[in-house]
Amino acid sequence: MIMNRASDLKQKEVVNLGDGRRLGFISDVEIDLENGKVDAIVIPGSGRLLGFIGKDSQMVIPWEKIKKIGEDIVLVELDERFMRKFFD
Repeated sequence: MIMNRASDLKQKEVVNLGDGRRLGFISDVEIDLENGKVDAIVIPGSGRLLGFIGKDSQMVIPWEKIKKIGEDIVLVELDERFMRKFFD
């Protein structure tokens, strides 16, 4: 799948390959403006209402952790230590 815009990533659901957990939907991307590359995807924390109101936590997943981008889903491979930061 070829993407031309950051908006192509937004609103895709992110699933962790390690445990099958649905992590949420991409709300934003972090871009390295010097190199013109996407550095990470951002998922709002679970306490947020529509990504705007509530807890200020967010999950920032480095681009290197993305294994596959499909039509509706992004598959990532996150280790247990990374997951504990957000779900414990």
